[in-house]
Amino acid sequence: MRAAPAATLRTATGREATRWVTAHCREVPWLTAATVLTTVAGAALQVLPVLLLGRVVDGVVEGESRSVLVTVGVLMGAAALLGAVATAASTYLIGRLGADLLARLREAAVRAVLGMPSTRVEQVGRGDVLSRVGDDVAVLSKGIRTAIPTVFSAGVLVFIATVGMFGLDWRLGLAGAGALPAYALALRWYLPRSAPLYRKQRVAQADRAQALISGLNGIDTVRAYRLEDTFREKVTSESWRVRNYGIEVFRFFGRFVGRENRAEFIGLVLILVVGYALLEADAASLGEVSAAPLMFHRLFTPLGAIMFTFDEAQKSGASLTRLVGVMGEEAEDRLVGDTAVTAAGTAPQAVTVRGLTYSYPGTTRPVLRDVDLTIPAGGSLALVGATGAGKTTLAALIAGIGTPQAGSVRIGSTDLADVDEAAARSLVSILTQETHVFSGTLAEDLRLAAPEATDAELMDALRTVGAAGWAEALPEGLDTLVGEGGERLDVTKVTHIALARLVLGRAPVVVLDESTAEAGSEGAAELERAVLAACAGRTTLFVAHRLTQAMTADSIAVLDAGRVVEQGTHDELVALGGRYARLWQAWREGS
Repeated sequence: MRAAPAATLRTATGREATRWVTAHCREVPWLTAATVLTTVAGAALQVLPVLLLGRVVDGVVEGESRSVLVTVGVLMGAAALLGAVATAASTYLIGRLGADLLARLREAAVRAVLGMPSTRVEQVGRGDVLSRVGDDVAVLSKGIRTAIPTVFSAGVLVFIATVGMFGLDWRLGLAGAGALPAYALALRWYLPRSAPLYRKQRVAQADRAQALISGLNGIDTVRAYRLEDTFREKVTSESWRVRNYGIEVFRFFGRFVGRENRAEFIGLVLILVVGYALLEADAASLGEVSAAPLMFHRLFTPLGAIMFTFDEAQKSGASLTRLVGVMGEEAEDRLVGDTAVTAAGTAPQAVTVRGLTYSYPGTTRPVLRDVDLTIPAGGSLALVGATGAGKTTLAALIAGIGTPQAGSVRIGSTDLADVDEAAARSLVSILTQETHVFSGTLAEDLRLAAPEATDAELMDALRTVGAAGWAEALPEGLDTLVGEGGERLDVTKVTHIALARLVLGRAPVVVLDESTAEAGSEGAAELERAVLAACAGRTTLFVAHRLTQAMTADSIAVLDAGRVVEQGTHDELVALGGRYARLWQAWREGS
């Protein structure tokens, strides 16, 4: 038995995120190798002047010639200059590699979200989805520009400097290494506490985004029921939660810095004590003993850089695991129904609903109960009923959006439970009142439904729905920019575009969920004619906003509290004198 889907999108483990980064670094081997080599070279050249300084001290003590000291000084200058060049190259290459990885990650995450079942998106909430492809990408982008290059290059410098201390004298190296347990204890204390804290902070930010989105999307309902204060309090509460996590993160980081300073103090004291003892025992030269504390002090800057950017690096790591987690979302356990869809072609298919029962996740009360419906191939059926009767839910299930707890929906011989959502979309096209025009040319907007369609086919689709007149009158015809920043289109024209996409999509079954509800009464009749033209020759389900539209259907089903209580033609139901007859009477009186 499959476990119930999680209430939030998956978050990957640190190991999974590391594997993903490693795998993509292997795809650009030359860039990865150049990044590592320049970083190591830059670190080694920064350490070299300190080692050469010890050589200068020994040279002075031993009375070596001035030319030798000048040569060493020139080498120190050259090393410093080359080190700066190598470090600059390393910073550039790290940024380029990071930008490449970020682009791949963002593309893969967005592709995963777009391919996610609609029911999964609704279940986790759009706030979680948007925070991952929005906030998490922004956090990771900032980290790649600042924190991650700093942590990587500073880490390499710490390693090279540690090797350099052992190169001076193994005992001095061991003395410096005496600070490692203190560093390890500091990290062991910090990491297990901070990583979950950062993840909680990101989840809190997602919850805040969800609260904002839900309030804005339902702003009319919020105002109608005077719920402004309730939603404001909810957003305020989520914002305080984000703020409190931020303070807790900063508090932990401050304590971490204190532990790092303690480790530096321990290491420096050990080196000075051991160096003094070696010098007294004549077991090390003055140059070596002088260079060792300087070398250890050389670690302070990279370690400090790591500490002060570790906060940003941790945030980036948390965002990385959330983005990689999106790509790891399990696909629905369904078959890709390409064969069935190809066999069906564009010929009309019958729709058969049997024993359909559905409840929303987290609820026990069914929205639909034992619904039975049949729409013959090429026929039409209108769903009517009061608000909350279950019309939109039934339409969505027939369109393959969601899986019922019991019963089945079949398109021809294909059970929608056996195909994925992409295959369901090729069998059934759904058009709701929430139509949208994307920014771009009119032709590009129409080709969303049929990428290979010619301009002639686009105009034929517009002509079918009665939109050719205004489309040809546009300044540049099909090449006219529409949507944001383009030609302003009214509700009727936007609906025309949506209906033209429906024509181009050629799915054998069409579901229209109050698709003309946003049009005013003046454009309603025109759009209803366009709807009939777009659906001609296809099996059609109408969720009727106007009963005049229901009259045009071959049959009508009346839903009440999730059940089909009446079914028949318009004349039959009016003559029955039941629920539909009362709705029709009220409609006529209201009109």
